[in-house]
Amino acid sequence: MKHIQNTRRFRSQDWFDNEERIDMTALYLERFMNYGITPEELRCGKPIIGIAQSGSDISPCNRIHLELAKRVRDGIRDAGGIPMEFPLHPIFENCRRPSAALDRNLAYLGLVEILHGYPIDAVVLTTGCDKTTPAQLMAAATVDLPAIVLSGGPMLDGWFEGELVGSGAAIWKGRRRLAAGEIDEEKFIQIAAASAPSSGHCNTMGTASTMNAVAEALGMSLTGCSAIPAPYRERGQMAYETGRRIVEMAHADLRPSQILTRDAFLDAIVVNAAIGGSTNAQPHITAMARHAGVDISPADWMEYGYEVPLLLNMQPAGKYLGERFHRAGGTPAIMWELEQKGLLRSRRPTVTGLTMAENLMGKESIDRDMIRPFDDPLKERAGFLVLKGNLFDFAIMKTSVISPAFRERYLSTTGAENCFECRVVVFEGSSDYHHRINDPALGIDESTMLVIRGSGTLGWPGSAEVVNMQPPDALIKRGILALPTLGDGRQSGTSDSPSILNASPESAAGGNLALLRTGDIVRVDLNQGRCDVLVPSAELEARRQDAPPAIPASQTPWQEIYRASVGQLHTGACMELALPYRGVGHDMPRHNH
Repeated sequence: MKHIQNTRRFRSQDWFDNEERIDMTALYLERFMNYGITPEELRCGKPIIGIAQSGSDISPCNRIHLELAKRVRDGIRDAGGIPMEFPLHPIFENCRRPSAALDRNLAYLGLVEILHGYPIDAVVLTTGCDKTTPAQLMAAATVDLPAIVLSGGPMLDGWFEGELVGSGAAIWKGRRRLAAGEIDEEKFIQIAAASAPSSGHCNTMGTASTMNAVAEALGMSLTGCSAIPAPYRERGQMAYETGRRIVEMAHADLRPSQILTRDAFLDAIVVNAAIGGSTNAQPHITAMARHAGVDISPADWMEYGYEVPLLLNMQPAGKYLGERFHRAGGTPAIMWELEQKGLLRSRRPTVTGLTMAENLMGKESIDRDMIRPFDDPLKERAGFLVLKGNLFDFAIMKTSVISPAFRERYLSTTGAENCFECRVVVFEGSSDYHHRINDPALGIDESTMLVIRGSGTLGWPGSAEVVNMQPPDALIKRGILALPTLGDGRQSGTSDSPSILNASPESAAGGNLALLRTGDIVRVDLNQGRCDVLVPSAELEARRQDAPPAIPASQTPWQEIYRASVGQLHTGACMELALPYRGVGHDMPRHNH
């Protein structure tokens, strides 16, 4: 690559090459000297490229970035930039209590402050685990300095006793087998361990793989980046090329505001449906769009996503795992199929410097079992179904995971197809569910809907992945592996449950789920997109006089701040006070002395 001549003055020069404030220049330079960097490096006019390091020992899904950052540095140096690596607040979905959802907005805030307040001209965003991707893209949109996503990549495929076992998905299947008495606890642990055989994030199409595919669909990463497994050599090569490219972007001043357009977010909705993406994509895509100044409405999920067929044969909606997805062509091969049918708005800019249409040229897959042709999909109409009713104003159902057994039991009544009525059993959070689910006195049978509340942004706090509740052990032993479920929280992107979830407003915010009582009858009509409790409105108003379900007290200062500022899941669970701040990297912060 030819050396790039400086074509503009970088913001970092206001720190390190400021003739008007030589006293401040000396102050800023002085402490950087203590680890061996030279004044000449910082004052030469080359762009300083931040590397937002999301990897750590307590973020195992992203720990690969501790190694990948070395290759990013090589690429930055070779392209004529100065790398500066800094830590990102850790986000680890599986281990963070009470919910990693708290960390998305906290990591967002921290990254905004770093990018705004330090001498950084452009940034490499290192993503992987679920919320590490939206947190960093939200911040990139707010600051609007040149930014590029480097995914860490999924784990290698998991195998146990000759069968594929996918991360997360193996847990939910194992829980059902444990309840049925098919395996013991030791075998359950062995299956779980086998599903995570290497470095990397979930090897299923859970939230991690979904959001990294979304980043690529938005045009924020190099073509083919998202699906490369973490241990593959191509992952290190991609890290190097990403480092080189961000230097070019810094010189070109190619910013997120030029890429994160409404067209880009609509394409993300389309891609999410085609890959059988996580239900967590709904709040995350909405949040990223809002921070980019783009309006994504509930109607957009139906208009642009619902009719899109399922093309990717990957767990939990399909059969295979991440390695085969990468070998089949990854996200570009999915988008190629969609592009041929005119479903993408592909004449839009991307971080490659080319349009998305140009990125996708020649990306047709040859593995037609993994990536199905558009005209021969795994399922028709695989997007999220948006519902409303007298219990909530907004909720979604992931239609791509509706199993034949679930459809036969609940959605195939002659003359009332796609409609069902159920008696509800209500749980006040997951502890209540786990404590009582096997209580025979609840009378849970195949005509019961399980409801969980107190699990939204305010009630948990943060919102929890608890809606994918499994039936009582007694039903599982009879072969009934799924019941209708409803809740104001989320569920794991690796879950195969067609739950009604992300219900907003949540019970803790005064939503009508707070008025629901065990024994009520709920009617679901997928044809009309309705979910209603069959209780007279006067009775619901009378119940409103009762004390609402209790919610736990905040346990930390951040939980209190989070609750005071966060919105509901249907609007992205953003910190509402942060939304007016946009393009803050365009304005220089004041000197500190």
